[in-house]
This record gives sequence, structure tokens and C-alpha cells, in this order.
Amino acid sequence: MLPIIEIVGSGVAGLCCAQAFVEKGCQVTLRSASNGIDESCCSWWAGGMLAPWCESESAEPLIFRLGQESLRYWQQHSQSMHSGGSLVLAHRRDQADIRQFAQRTTDYQELNRDQIGELEPDIDGRFDLGLHYPQEAHLNPRETLQALLDRLLASELFTAVFNERLDDQYLQSAPDGGWRIDCRGLAARDSLSDLRGVKGEMLILETAEITLSRPVRVLHPRHPIYIVPRSNDQFMVGATMIESDDRTHASARSVMELLSSAYALHPAFADAAIVQIGTDVRPAFTDNLPRLRRRGQLVYVNGLYRHGFLCAPAMAQRAVSLVLEGNIDEEVVDENHD
Repeated sequence: MLPIIEIVGSGVAGLCCAQAFVEKGCQVTLRSASNGIDESCCSWWAGGMLAPWCESESAEPLIFRLGQESLRYWQQHSQSMHSGGSLVLAHRRDQADIRQFAQRTTDYQELNRDQIGELEPDIDGRFDLGLHYPQEAHLNPRETLQALLDRLLASELFTAVFNERLDDQYLQSAPDGGWRIDCRGLAARDSLSDLRGVKGEMLILETAEITLSRPVRVLHPRHPIYIVPRSNDQFMVGATMIESDDRTHASARSVMELLSSAYALHPAFADAAIVQIGTDVRPAFTDNLPRLRRRGQLVYVNGLYRHGFLCAPAMAQRAVSLVLEGNIDEEVVDENHD
């Protein structure tokens, strides 16, 4: 008989875990302090880049493997996914950075000025050297989260309870006869003492003066950015990484740096409307790698850092394998940590 599963948290990790257990035939209840899929969720503010090759420039090999697995998942589960790859650029003075980026990654196509213009006509002639990672993709996080929830709500095996405040005693004990999968992100620091916050700030800009078909990363020694196209002439511009738990506001300095870097990509962004300024805090362990922490019938899925959409589906599958089959992936499962 399959166990009853309770998921706590309605971000990308919680929804992917819920989907994975429902697909195995488990009865799943999701509980969340939020009112639904909204701005209170860290995943709401994500860029939605599915870029394991680019991320391998600075991330551990584990992220690349989880990312490839998750990329295949999103190809099947996200209607908003776009498979145009990623484009990495650097201004002429920073071309040493793009050479170094290339040395640390694989499966890219090196582009000259003309080839960049063929790939992205609206930035034709602005950059001499680029790297195209054709196997990468991107999605709209907000649309994807809502679609995941809608698909779950259509299942008789799934129930969602929103706007629920759960006390510490409840959260730190497993349900009778079942399992609890805690996907609360930084809120789980009440139980995971080594979890820390990494603040990210982002902008949503709107302009019809420029069109991009794929995420563009612009390398810079101090202010690297990425710009992700979305529907309705909108672009997500992000994102800072600040060691801070403050999710209340974005700093003026960060906003100015993001705007300046976007303008440096294309002057049309100077006249763009600022639709939204957002900030939230990513949950991370010391090594910035995700973990499954098991305490009896209680499993924490956390530490996804800035790789939420890139790693959540793969981590969800490992949670299912641990709970239903007793399989322990030693790269991500930590049973002995207090």
C-alpha cells in the first residue's frame, strides 16, 4: 500500500514533488502559508533559465547532471518552454571573460559579429564575440507554476490547502502513517540550521523596441546580468546575488546596476517601462548544492540556491525514490546531518 504524502510549500520544489508522488499513485496533500501561486513564493521571482551548460561555468558537476534531467522533465511538463538555447556575450573590453567562460563549459557554438546578428537581429553589430548554447531553454516561471498546480488540482489524488499557518511542533514531526516532504525554502531554517539566504533582485521591463528570442547573458567583472524574454514585450532582468536575508526591498544601487547593464546591451532599454521591481531570498547550504535531509518519515528538499527550476524536478524524483523504494542517492541525500 502506498503511503500518504504531505507536501509543505508551494514553490517549484513543492509542486514538482507533489507531481512526482501523484504520478506514482500516492494520495498527496499540499499545505502552504501562501494564498496560492503568488509573489510570496521565491520561485515567482525566478528567471526560468534551463541552462545546465552555462551554469557549469561556476557550479559543481552535480548541478549539470540534475539540470539535464530536469530539462527533459520541463520539455514534457511546461507549455511555456522555449528551446532557443542561450546566448552569452561580453563587451569588447571584457572579452577575456568570455574566453574564460568558454574554457569552463562545453557544447557551445562560438559566434562572430555577423553570426550574432543572424541569431539576434536586434543586437546586430553590437558585439564581436558570443557563445551560443543551443541545447538550453527557458520558461516563464509564473505560468509554469500555475500550470503545475492546475494539473495537480485535476487529479483525484491531490488536495491543496493554502493560507495555512503551521506551528513549529507540527512541522518538525512526521504525519501518522505517512511522510511529510518539507519544501519551504528559507522558512525551513527553523529546522535546518546551516541554511542561509542569498538575496536576488530583478526587474521586469517592457518595450516593443527590441526583440530577443532567447536569454542573453552579458558577462562583466562586477555586474554580470541576464535578460530573459517573456510574452507581451516584457523582459526579466536579473539578478543580483547578495548574502542577505532581507527580502523587503531592492536596493537603489542594484536597480541602477541592472538598468545600466540592460542599457549597455541595447539603448532601447533606456525608454522601457519598469513594470516590476522584485526581490526575494534564495535558500542555500554552505556549498550551494541541493540536499534531501531525512529525519524519520520527514524529508527536507532544500538548498536549491539559484537553481530552483533547473534542479527541482530531478530532486523530486530522488525524493520519490527515497520514500517509496528506500533508494539513497548519496550525492544529494543526507541522513546523518542534525
